Amino acid sequence: MSDTHTPARATFSHMEHGTREDWAAISAEFMPFARALPDRVLAHLRLLDGDCGGFPVDRLTHSLQTATLAHRDGRDEEYVVCALLHDIGDTLGSFNHPDIAAAILKPFVSAENLWMVEKHGVFQGYYFFHHLGLDRNLREQYRSQPELFERTAEFCRKYDAAAFMTDYDTLPLSFFEPMVRRVLSQPKHSMYVKPGETTLAQA
Repeated sequence: MSDTHTPARATFSHMEHGTREDWAAISAEFMPFARALPDRVLAHLRLLDGDCGGFPVDRLTHSLQTATLAHRDGRDEEYVVCALLHDIGDTLGSFNHPDIAAAILKPFVSAENLWMVEKHGVFQGYYFFHHLGLDRNLREQYRSQPELFERTAEFCRKYDAAAFMTDYDTLPLSFFEPMVRRVLSQPKHSMYVKPGETTLAQA
């Protein structure tokens, strides 16, 4: 006889009819699911392994190398995790990959780091858009925000654009995994979390 416990489930067919008990059941399932977010993010990052897309190194190596350069330059843990995950959207957001990374990181990082991740694509374009017949200076539209502009331009110049070395001593994903788990375990902003707290609002 199985002793496995079947989790309680909500009974509504339309949220309008949901009860406090329904939402207590949903809340009880949310936190274990949310705690596994780093596992899902790391698994998705591994999908970049072996995918070069014509670049000198594969997309995972590029991500690891970007994070390695930032880490060795003394950047803090949150920044390094942003560097690691900045291109995680390549698989699902071929035409807007920065938006995917920004959406994942948004609850967990500062406004400055979020802006950097969200806008890195257009700033990175400075190095190659002109080869494709595009305007390499598209980033100039953000010049009116000088601190964010310089921060993101520096990220691309020092870490992102530089992370295509075939002979660099790139740190492995296992080195960054604890950082990912720490950063993605403490939401700073979410509509589902009460101000000043880090867990789901409970019914």
